[in-house]
Amino acid sequence: MEDNPIVTHFNPGITRFGPRVTRFGLIRHAETAWNRENRIQGHLDSSLTKSGRAQAYRWGLSLKRFPWDRILSSDLGRAATTAALVNLTLDLPIQTDPGLREQSWGLWEGKKIDEIPASEDLTGCGWRFRPPGGEGRETVRERAAGVLSRKAAEWPGQNILVVTHEGVLKCLTYRLLGRSFLPSEPPLLKAGHLHRLKYEIVNETGHEKGCLRIEIINAVDLNEIEEA
Repeated sequence: MEDNPIVTHFNPGITRFGPRVTRFGLIRHAETAWNRENRIQGHLDSSLTKSGRAQAYRWGLSLKRFPWDRILSSDLGRAATTAALVNLTLDLPIQTDPGLREQSWGLWEGKKIDEIPASEDLTGCGWRFRPPGGEGRETVRERAAGVLSRKAAEWPGQNILVVTHEGVLKCLTYRLLGRSFLPSEPPLLKAGHLHRLKYEIVNETGHEKGCLRIEIINAVDLNEIEEA
């Protein structure tokens, strides 16, 4: 599956591989007021819209078909609220971690995209992009991957639902797929979808190490609820 991870269907039947494989299902938070306004959030926050709250609750109904053990969320309000609304259906232990926060956009947080000076290159820098006073993309990837690595050690063999942010999802998956964050690349991550990663303990030349790998991108459309 890793040779062609961009698929739209997911078979939930095979879900556990023992303590050597920990699986993560990642989703982005539901719609916020600033999403509607095309305003940069970063480490700042805005509340979920009414439709965003309904969206998050509906996602819980969709996610109920899978055997989750717990929820891990960014500690930013929009993600934590999404996790809580999803959990009205799932009823799982929830933990938050600041390592899953969105990329910091520094001085640009709270601004609309069209308020950023035209001289600033928002698309052509690839992995080198770093907003003034904010974080670089590799820094975001490293901290988020570090969270998944630590949690895989803490909860080996479990299925963990992760509620995070678009920037985090892109940094994790784009690095694993060798993408460059350039506008010439086609869009990859679909909104309102579940993405599957796994952290696997492998033996290479007699030494065990953990590897984060893509299982399935766009695995499930969360707006579709499977009939009982």
